[in-house]
Amino acid sequence: MQRWTDLAQVPADFGPSVVTVGNFDGVHRGHVGVLTRMVADARAVGARSVAVTFTPHPQQVHRPETAPPLLTGDADRLELLEQTGLDAVLLLTYTLDFAQQTAEEFVRTHLVEGLRARTVVVGRDVRFGRGNAGDLSTMVELGERFGFAVEVIEDVAPDPADAAAAPDAPADPASALADPLRRRWSSTWVRELLVAGDVRQAARVLGRPHRMRGTVVHGDKRGRDLGFPTANLSQDATGMVPADGVYAGWLRRPGVPAGSPDAVLPAAVSVGTNPTFAGLQRRVEAYVLDRTDLDLYGEEVVLEFVERLRPTLRFDSVDELVERMHQDVAGVREVLAGAAG
Repeated sequence: MQRWTDLAQVPADFGPSVVTVGNFDGVHRGHVGVLTRMVADARAVGARSVAVTFTPHPQQVHRPETAPPLLTGDADRLELLEQTGLDAVLLLTYTLDFAQQTAEEFVRTHLVEGLRARTVVVGRDVRFGRGNAGDLSTMVELGERFGFAVEVIEDVAPDPADAAAAPDAPADPASALADPLRRRWSSTWVRELLVAGDVRQAARVLGRPHRMRGTVVHGDKRGRDLGFPTANLSQDATGMVPADGVYAGWLRRPGVPAGSPDAVLPAAVSVGTNPTFAGLQRRVEAYVLDRTDLDLYGEEVVLEFVERLRPTLRFDSVDELVERMHQDVAGVREVLAGAAG
């Protein structure tokens, strides 16, 4: 997949293309369904498939005080987009100046002249251009003027079979239609689940475990003293932090060759302020099971959250904490053994 951050990087002979525009935060199953279909349609007519997206998220520019936490950073978003089979992604820097383009200017400059769009794929609620003045009817009118077709995609939701087959689904297939899985796939839904600590359900919406990515930094080293050395993620790690608690998960090391036994490691992940020691700063840290020999400081790692075992608790003594940590590790083993199976 080709990755561009400016129209000047697009090859002069690129195109024709089928283009979609969006934020794709989390690249959840709804996104993947639309993109994989778009890729197939583009190949069928000999066109290239392109997603246009933005960094930072437009809401972080226009309404930073109310902008939602992002499910994925740029590195993970691009990696996940590539897995859909796209030929290219144009990642544009979003600024207040960029937002001043009219709907026509954006379409003409980026989609028509820049990417030579033959088809533009949008949702019914598409808004674009200065003040979000452009909508679906605007896109259709611009398509007629500039010579591209507009394909409208509908909201994507699980089908009844998916809902009925899900763990804890109602026994009666008819009642499965009322199951929360009938809700359309969305980034908002994933955020709600992560706020509740329900990473298992979030993985069903995402189509994969929720992940965070960051550099391992030095912490208080209390874990090492207790026999459970942890890798602490830096405060600028990307990916939404789920609810406080202890999770079963995986620690992935992008810098280690795939297939190496140290590339993907089972881990107990703790999110919270460490109340037993009167901690104040919220942290995300991972203990790699049975490993005290790893030196991960300064390394970029990815944490994947599989299941929440319990909320964060305050213990009356260090001995009580250590006993519970042993129980947590046993719980992580059980969960990950089931996940691997």
